Amino acid sequence: MYVATSRSDPAARPQGVVPDYLRARGALRCRFAARPRGTEAVETAESGGFRVRFPRVGRCEAVMINTGGGMTGGDRLDVTLDLDAGADAVVTTQSCEKVYRAQHAPAQVSVRATLAAGARLAWLPQETILFSGSRLSRRFDVDLDPSATLTLAESLVFGRLAMGETLGPGLLADRWRVRRGGRLVFAENLRLDGDLTRLLDRPALGGGARAVATILHVAPDAEARLEAARAALEAAGSDCGASAWGGLLVVRFAAPSPAVLRGDLSRFLAAFRDTPPPRVWQC
Repeated sequence: MYVATSRSDPAARPQGVVPDYLRARGALRCRFAARPRGTEAVETAESGGFRVRFPRVGRCEAVMINTGGGMTGGDRLDVTLDLDAGADAVVTTQSCEKVYRAQHAPAQVSVRATLAAGARLAWLPQETILFSGSRLSRRFDVDLDPSATLTLAESLVFGRLAMGETLGPGLLADRWRVRRGGRLVFAENLRLDGDLTRLLDRPALGGGARAVATILHVAPDAEARLEAARAALEAAGSDCGASAWGGLLVVRFAAPSPAVLRGDLSRFLAAFRDTPPPRVWQC
């Protein structure tokens, strides 16, 4: 008689399930500091199949790269960002992140950022594309000084629409926590579990949208910029809106296609930040 003694033994797991030790585990860590010629990445660390590069164009811009071409169930990425006093950095991705079909466990992404006095961070990755059968669990934890500024923009595309893909059962679990001066100022949980297409078709959830985005802006003058944000949305093709309270400004987009969302998001960020989106967005 054969008895499985560990999870790595074939008899210890369902047939066809990839063992945990074959899953990707990666981490990126960057510390940014203000220098006489501008902000620089003074410390970096990479592990797994993830890399970060710094194009020498204009302001300090960090470009994250997934050399594996995407994530699937059981993969994990941990990103840690530390901005010293007065640092000003943009963090983006080389391309859209793809989340493939999962066998069981979700792909996991954790982003932690700390912003010291007067620091400015713009988190502007390209879209995350959820393939049919994908499972993604993601969390953002940010701790910033009351004088710091955070602009966090995240967009999601549900399925490869150009291929006519219709999403079936899947999971999206998104958790955001932002603390300012040690006090929790923004907390949001999103969980879609089941037939994602049917869930998105519900009027109270997606209203038929196939691409969505959220922008969170935390700054001393965030509420004063509400009218400027709404003016930047006037020509948008997405169903969108902006609101502000308690030193926060939140903008949400829901679009029928990723092309519409990308155009609206790019125009809004260019107008609101008074600077073009990261150069890799145009590649």
